[in-house]
Amino acid sequence: MMVDFGKAGWISKARQQPDKVRMVLDKMKTDGILPTIEAVFSKLDQPLPLGYCNIGTVEEVGAGVAGFQVGDRVASNGKHAEFVCVPINLCAKVPESVTDEEAAFTVLGSIALQGIRLVAPTLGEAVVVTGMGLIGIVTAQLLRAHGCRVLGIDFDPKKLEIARKFGVETVDLSTGQDPVAAAEHFSRGRGVDAVIVTAATKSSEPMHQAALMCRKRGRIVLVGVAGLELSRDDFFKKEITFQVSCSYGPGRYDPSYEEGGQDYPVGYVRWTEQRNFEAVLDMMADGRLDSKPLVSHRFSIENAAAAYEVVGGSEPSLGIVLEYPRSTAIGHELDGRTIALSRDRQGIRGDGRASVSFIGAGNYATGVLMKAFKATGARLRSVASSAGVSGLHAGRKFGFESTTTDTASLFSDVETNAVVVTTRHDSHADFVLKAIASGKHVFVEKPLCLTIDELDEIENAVAGARPKTLLMVGFNRRFAPQVQKVKQLLGASPGPKSFVMTVNAGSIPADHWTQSVEQGGGRIVGEGCHFIDLLRFLAASPIESHACARMKSATGDTVTITLNFADGSLGTVHYFANGCKAFPKERLEVFAGGAVLQLDNFRKLKGFGWPGFSKLNLWTQNKGQGECAKAFIEAIKQGGAPPIPVDEVFEVARVSIQISQSNL
Repeated sequence: MMVDFGKAGWISKARQQPDKVRMVLDKMKTDGILPTIEAVFSKLDQPLPLGYCNIGTVEEVGAGVAGFQVGDRVASNGKHAEFVCVPINLCAKVPESVTDEEAAFTVLGSIALQGIRLVAPTLGEAVVVTGMGLIGIVTAQLLRAHGCRVLGIDFDPKKLEIARKFGVETVDLSTGQDPVAAAEHFSRGRGVDAVIVTAATKSSEPMHQAALMCRKRGRIVLVGVAGLELSRDDFFKKEITFQVSCSYGPGRYDPSYEEGGQDYPVGYVRWTEQRNFEAVLDMMADGRLDSKPLVSHRFSIENAAAAYEVVGGSEPSLGIVLEYPRSTAIGHELDGRTIALSRDRQGIRGDGRASVSFIGAGNYATGVLMKAFKATGARLRSVASSAGVSGLHAGRKFGFESTTTDTASLFSDVETNAVVVTTRHDSHADFVLKAIASGKHVFVEKPLCLTIDELDEIENAVAGARPKTLLMVGFNRRFAPQVQKVKQLLGASPGPKSFVMTVNAGSIPADHWTQSVEQGGGRIVGEGCHFIDLLRFLAASPIESHACARMKSATGDTVTITLNFADGSLGTVHYFANGCKAFPKERLEVFAGGAVLQLDNFRKLKGFGWPGFSKLNLWTQNKGQGECAKAFIEAIKQGGAPPIPVDEVFEVARVSIQISQSNL
């Protein structure tokens, strides 16, 4: 599916994702055409590692991991690569009697097994499997192991021939056989007990046929992909149960289980993703699941492109196995942790330019920040990413000299004098401290850190840094041209001001990493700090006190923050997650000296009652990212003070954390 989607044209991609098209249209209305186009193309340009099912040997074990040790042979759902980093719950040990090639089908087998668990078959039941592809044949074998009679349906005679070798009765649709009549005969006139649909089709016909095949109160489970234009009459008369299977089993798409390693108690959830992996491997070890006849092609990893030509082409195929070299010796440059890409021959040491390395190559880094830093003329030294693929892509796209998965090497690299941190929030403090300790300037995408203890440590490190290093947080909004104009106008207006910042932040699921206090710090620390900083900048006065009122909700990310400044100014940030994306995201209103300024989404600035000023509108949205990066690079070149005074950086961080903690 991903290969086909990647080959599709723009119109076809749009048709396949109508919900994304609506999001694009909404963004055009609020942000303008150019930023929307840039965001869309940046997203489509991101590489997506293929594959999710492999077998290998443990090389290292992470801290706190129990049950695995170096040298264990394991099956996992890591990507196709020589080395993969897999969370503890997404792998399982392989029994000695199971070969590598057999074990490579573990994850696919778990998809089939989860569909069967939802059907809950009993000994002797008659079950139809529609679609005799890889998962269909595995499903049929596991149903037979359950003691069920199985009827397999497909258009491909060769696949049906394989199924018959496992004791499956078959219906060949290519010969015009009637599947409903065959199922009636197969069930001795009673209707089958259950139907598992493992086919991949846009047609709703398999679902209609499944309902016709079933007995009264039969069960239908969709494991594959099919049209879902269901007939109420089909299901109503027989009281048929219909369910869609979610991949490998309980735990799928739960970040706390998959990424955080938090298992479900076996007494309450008997079968999880990992335990399904183990069950499939046990069935292979007992000989009840045979994956050997399912392999139609084998390719070396060097010829992976040819393998995917088969996947996306018309050549008949079933299971395609990629084989890696058996030697443990490093055979080519991709086995290295650092890869040279190009050499900026004018960017030698001592030429006066900043030499910048990035830590992190995610969406924001590649879509916004790298482009902004490249435009400054800085030397782009290296980009580090944990996965490797994203770093390699970004390095080639923006002209970095190298890419690496060895992040520590950037701190010891004598040719890097500035580090840009764009990783997940919980890693920011650690990278900032390492950059300062190594004598490098550091630009960290917000937030600076997540806790008061981390903030105190960073403050002490900055105070004791020798030589002095620049510390800057990516509070880009204060550098936006329209905000600079607001700042200029307010400079001529004495006395306290009133600020109202309305943020149509949008909803984010409660289980998203940004909502986690440990990983993301929550949305106030993670994003709300932007707007606290913006008001602090415009008020030009320290924050003396603050308060926060929260809407009662599951996530607590709909809040109103009140800031009281030392000069008597008052600021309010309405950070709302319960709005509509079609409405502009950000609006700033400033009341001062009998006049009002209104900034809508960094596109339209209007003045009411300001002598000589009425508006400053831009053709396209500009939130100041380019200006922010330029200011940082210029400060490095000139050896001056940081563009944002560090006292303000620390003040905003401290207030954001305190507000977030009071909001728990």
